[in-house]
Amino acid sequence: MRRGQANFEEDSQKQPAVGHWKTLMPSKGSKEEPETGCQHAGGVDETQSTEQLNVSRLRSSSVEIREKGSEFLKEELHKAQKELKLKDKECERLSKVREQLEQELEELTASLFEEAHRMVREANTKQAASEKQLREARGKIDMLQAEVTALKTLVITSTPSSPNRELHPQLQSPSKAVFRKGHGRNKSTSSAMVSAASLNVTPEPVSHECREVDSILFAEFQAWKESPTLDKSCSFLDRIYREDVGPCLDFTKQELSELVRVAVEQNTLTIEPVASQTLPVMKVSAEECGGPKKCALSGLPRTCKHRIMLGDSGNYYYISPSCRARITAVCNFFTYIRYIQQGLVRQDVELMYWEVMRLRREMSLAKLGFYPSEM
Repeated sequence: MRRGQANFEEDSQKQPAVGHWKTLMPSKGSKEEPETGCQHAGGVDETQSTEQLNVSRLRSSSVEIREKGSEFLKEELHKAQKELKLKDKECERLSKVREQLEQELEELTASLFEEAHRMVREANTKQAASEKQLREARGKIDMLQAEVTALKTLVITSTPSSPNRELHPQLQSPSKAVFRKGHGRNKSTSSAMVSAASLNVTPEPVSHECREVDSILFAEFQAWKESPTLDKSCSFLDRIYREDVGPCLDFTKQELSELVRVAVEQNTLTIEPVASQTLPVMKVSAEECGGPKKCALSGLPRTCKHRIMLGDSGNYYYISPSCRARITAVCNFFTYIRYIQQGLVRQDVELMYWEVMRLRREMSLAKLGFYPSEM
């Protein structure tokens, strides 16, 4: 490049001389004219080469600028791509955090609702159980108060020397020995006070019949008396269940008979007269409940003056006088052994044994179809 510039400067310095020679007007026929044309042609060539050199220099510089600009843009693009990747990663991380928080919030909300529903259910269950226990406790209190009142009445109005015949059925005629006219029963434990008469008074033999203690039965009763229980696995109650309670409560309708037996054992059976009462809405079919003219236990067409309710079900079943006598005989037996278990009977063991035998005889007679005319 510098060499070209030096030549260009030298040429520029020589140009005035050439111009100087051009001003001279050579004479015609002079030999110096060809030299002047040669010099002029050489100056044009040098100018063209210089221009080409300048163009090439401009092109090379533009290529360099373009390359540098391209490299700069590539670097900027690379930086922008890196920043974009970092931002994408950050956005992905934040979206994952948001999804995790939303999931945890949903789980927490669901668990809170579930816990709230569980607490409400438990509270309702406990409230229902408490109300049921309160009703049962009140019923038991009323029952015990009635029994205590009845026992006090027996103690006050009856003495061994002057027994009260109304309160001691064994002193009455056989047809009125157990039940009185207009008798109504509420709970099975509130049965007729037949057994209560023997709590403090020695029972007199009915019709002056002869008696003899069975050694096996008496031994079983003595063993049970040492530790009174209502568990039928003991030999004393097991025998009575097999020989008396089971056959006495064995009715034609087996399913209903089993429910009656359970209600008698659990002390939740109710017997009441049906005369002049408004019949409630039945929750079971009329075929199962029977009616005033059909017994629900035997399934036979009989005039039913009483009905029973098992627990707090609200379902009433009409029963015939014979079925009522059988149920009542079993209830009387359970009432007396409950008195013994609770320590309310204070008598000699043999007297209590004979009272149990009398109640067993009532169950046997009722099973065979004998019942008082007042039933």
